[in-house]
Amino acid sequence: MSAEETRFRTRLGLLVLAVTVVRLLAARWIPLTEDEAYYRLWAQHLHLGYYDHPPMIAWWARAGVTLAGDNPLGMRLLPVLGAGLATWLVADITRALGAKPETGLRAAVWYNATSTIGVGGILATPDAPACLFWVLTLWSLAKIWAGGRVSWWLAAGLFAGLGCISKYSALFLAPGVLLWLVATERGRKSLATPWPWLAMVIAGLVFSTNVIWNAQHGWLTFAKQFGRVAPAGLHPAYLGELLISQFFLLNPMIALYAGQGVIRAWRERGDPKAVHLILPLAAALPFAAYLAIHSLHDRVQAHWPVPLFASLAIAAAITAEAGAQTRTARAGRNLVIGLGLALSVVALTYAAFPGAKPIGRADPLLPLRGWPNLATQVVTLEQQQGAAWIGTANYGVLAQLAATKRIHGPMIQLIERARYGDEAARPDFTKPGLIVDLSRRLTVEDLQTCFATVTPLGDLRRGPPGSKRNQVYGAYRVEGPKANLMQDGCPNNLGKLR
Repeated sequence: MSAEETRFRTRLGLLVLAVTVVRLLAARWIPLTEDEAYYRLWAQHLHLGYYDHPPMIAWWARAGVTLAGDNPLGMRLLPVLGAGLATWLVADITRALGAKPETGLRAAVWYNATSTIGVGGILATPDAPACLFWVLTLWSLAKIWAGGRVSWWLAAGLFAGLGCISKYSALFLAPGVLLWLVATERGRKSLATPWPWLAMVIAGLVFSTNVIWNAQHGWLTFAKQFGRVAPAGLHPAYLGELLISQFFLLNPMIALYAGQGVIRAWRERGDPKAVHLILPLAAALPFAAYLAIHSLHDRVQAHWPVPLFASLAIAAAITAEAGAQTRTARAGRNLVIGLGLALSVVALTYAAFPGAKPIGRADPLLPLRGWPNLATQVVTLEQQQGAAWIGTANYGVLAQLAATKRIHGPMIQLIERARYGDEAARPDFTKPGLIVDLSRRLTVEDLQTCFATVTPLGDLRRGPPGSKRNQVYGAYRVEGPKANLMQDGCPNNLGKLR
């Protein structure tokens, strides 16, 4: 190994260690988000599929809590380690495509300078395994391009399949890889061999586990996720929102260089001396195109494009290598990238610091604050009212209260019963229950369509004094369900509670 390669691997190892340590510390102290608390419930009952997503995040969470305990660190252990591994792989992909060691290191740094990865890299959501397996697929294909054994195709198929049972966005890898192969002479020759097709078979076999589960459960997840595809009118303003938000979440400097990289990749796709940038960008194009089309009729959530960030960071780093190399240009570039890294560290530190004071309604941590306090109030009220079970209208409220581990009786979400399998807690509905949810969601009239007797008990407060929105919870004592709550939920779906 050359001295240059040794320096590269040492610096890359230190980078991976640094970002992983920072994220582990943050993961330990930052309370779970609403969705993370919900996936915690999944981890308690492992399946091959769930209402909202394929099963991988539940498996990751179960492994994490087994190793590190039922706490935020346990939930986030594998996502944090996965983000560290993805950082290493981004650098290695860049090198395998023909770039210099310093460019590979730059790609790894820039990948972590994106806000979605820098801050979101700790979160236990389906995006975490989806990103890692997307990057692992690219890594396997880059190994093939760099002259590795054709058996890397089998690894690519396995990783792509694991990506598909992490999040359905990985399904776009198949047309992306095909686009890459068709766009290059070597790729077209590969299509005449069995290896790409074997990779597709392996990916399909892995994904079939979730397909079979869906077939056995009324195509539950497919209906939930693919139902988003159907257009509901034209709203092109969402496209502008998508472009502007991702420009800043990606990091403006990375976005500008990545845009130039798209043009460069196409122009140099057949040049054997050029860095093979067409691979990561062609693989990303179908998913990027879908997001743009989706944004013409509906909002694209900020985290949806995150699997593309590795490809864009690689493209940006490679393009920057050929860009202006003056001292002023480098200083400006480093300033913007450094600012992105610094903002991520500041955000994680603020979120993790136990004594961080709320900053009013603009406080981004308000959704995470005060759940133990609210759970204590709920338990007190439950005992005072002689309630035998607790109900909520929203899955997030139920999951967050359960995550405090202060409520030991059965809990039920009154709507969206398809979210919960046969192992869900079964309250004794012959006894009174306590319904708690945001006061803006609950009214006596709504609950009276679901229960014979509804008694308002006043409001409970989760957040700090002075905060109002999403902090005040209505509490109601209820008796006499008018429907089979376990199977069907409340009869009118509680109207605006959805």
